[in-house]
Amino acid sequence: MDDQNKNLILATALSFLVILVWFLLFPPPEQETLPPTETIAAESGVAGAPALPGVAPTPPAAAPETAAPAAPADPAARLEIDTPRLTGSISLLGGRIDQLALKDYRETLDPDSELVSLLAPVGSEKPYYALYGWAPAGQLAYEDVPGASTVWTVESGDTLDVDAPVTLRWDNGEGLIFRRTISVDQDYLFTVSQSVENTTGETVRLAPYGIVARHGEPETSRFFILHEGVVRQTDTELSEIDYGDMRDMDFVDREAALAEIAPVEENGWIGFTDKYWMTTLIPSPGQRFTSVAKYVDGADIYQVESRLPLITVAPGTAATADTMLFAGAKEWETIREYETDKGIFRFIDSIDWGWFFFFTKPIFWLLHWLNGAFANLGIPGSMGWAIIGLTLIIKAILLPLAYKSYTSMAKMKELQPKMEELKERCGDDRQKLQQEMMALYKKEQVNPAAGCLPLFVQIPVFFSLYKVIFVTIELRHAPWIGWIKDLSAPDPSSIFNLFGLLPWAAPEAGSFLALIFIGLFPLLLGISMWLQQKLNPTPTDPTQAMVFAWLPWVFMFMLGGFASGLVLYWIANNTITFIQQYAIMRSHGYKPDVFGNIKSSFKRAKPEPDKK
Repeated sequence: MDDQNKNLILATALSFLVILVWFLLFPPPEQETLPPTETIAAESGVAGAPALPGVAPTPPAAAPETAAPAAPADPAARLEIDTPRLTGSISLLGGRIDQLALKDYRETLDPDSELVSLLAPVGSEKPYYALYGWAPAGQLAYEDVPGASTVWTVESGDTLDVDAPVTLRWDNGEGLIFRRTISVDQDYLFTVSQSVENTTGETVRLAPYGIVARHGEPETSRFFILHEGVVRQTDTELSEIDYGDMRDMDFVDREAALAEIAPVEENGWIGFTDKYWMTTLIPSPGQRFTSVAKYVDGADIYQVESRLPLITVAPGTAATADTMLFAGAKEWETIREYETDKGIFRFIDSIDWGWFFFFTKPIFWLLHWLNGAFANLGIPGSMGWAIIGLTLIIKAILLPLAYKSYTSMAKMKELQPKMEELKERCGDDRQKLQQEMMALYKKEQVNPAAGCLPLFVQIPVFFSLYKVIFVTIELRHAPWIGWIKDLSAPDPSSIFNLFGLLPWAAPEAGSFLALIFIGLFPLLLGISMWLQQKLNPTPTDPTQAMVFAWLPWVFMFMLGGFASGLVLYWIANNTITFIQQYAIMRSHGYKPDVFGNIKSSFKRAKPEPDKK
């Protein structure tokens, strides 16, 4: 591979990275969502049950039909949820879990700021809740079974807590008695046990279901490297559906409701995932069910459903169906324990690991372990040091590849004066220039392709690191040193006020001025990129050389608004790369100064005199 081709590959890779960063900073404009309405098909009748034998009929849509019935007269008709990590309540209207906040997470760094609210009831700005019920079959009608508008009574318990379940009861007045027992563990996993007791003289058939509904499209990060929307496991297949794709689904499940329906034979779950939070319906492992993603058109409601098979209940008997609900933070360790201890198949994949998951998963495990190790040693800012430690380990693993690459770059850089002479001598004769360059490479025993392979090997590692640092909740509100109080947020310092020395505030994060008046971290990033670049051979093409010369400073401004944890990784990576490359050059007899100028003491065989 000649020098021009090598530079072209490098320029292409860097151009791709520039485009990537541009789309991250300036994503496409958000599509306008449909306004919610107050009417929808009535909660009666069964529309289009899935064409699967013995599978539940279609439950009703979960949305404004729940707003139509009058609320209970007693505004306190709720059961409190109070666990070590959760606070909220259960509405007796529908028996829905519709108020939930996370005690360990706040909206901002201010310790007095609001807790992160995950679920919210109908009537709030963004209703988001879990609803359970029964779908009738045979002679039963929807009035005979509990649904979204059913008003339950409390049979036992007054506050849902760990080891303190609550039980709701509803009697349809026609001989069917329904109960719903809800329990919760010490983290984020609810268990919902639905039972029906048949005191009639006839056999009844009905099917339990669970729904998680969101009114309106939620605010998302809008970064294309992160999925936010529906995530589900359907036996061995993991799938993701964006909110926009839900609006484009073409299967009509009910009147004015679009759906994507998938049968699950043994293992599966379905829910909504945000960047840091998730709400997921989880039938018992081994349970057959129907997984549904649905969009209620005209009401602008997104919902997911788990429809369990029909149950036949003989007179004088009872039947029970147990399911689980995860509602909480996407903590790697917590989700992994649910997968291992509860047998929830591939639940760890609810975290968005990306295309290079085979790199991302072990990298995340290592970052998590390093963070815990530094924290156990009592070192403040453990996550920041974990990022630096992770970078050191990865650079050490890739050192054999880097060694060959840096050696080749050093030789290429030393040959640049001769390359310039060849360029002047050959003029516009490109073919002759290529021949002369290949002869020079052969004579000096230089392989210009030696630096290309490490570049391509490191690209997936780079994106995996980027993904890990971007999606991990452990970085959220994690401090490091000094002014860096949140590694998931941009550097709050700014040249505008001389990094806090002047009495006025820095521009607001995300504003245009904040992109211009960058902080100290982006400035260090630009300097580290520039120093690293000085050790690399300069492209012979003047245009390419100019582009490469400007790249450090362009990236300095483009990446200024990125999370401090990401910028910290890039600074550490550039610094370690510079040290490695400098040391390798020195070990081969090259003596670069800090700006990359090389004097060689490398001993070569004395060249033969030119024959005239």
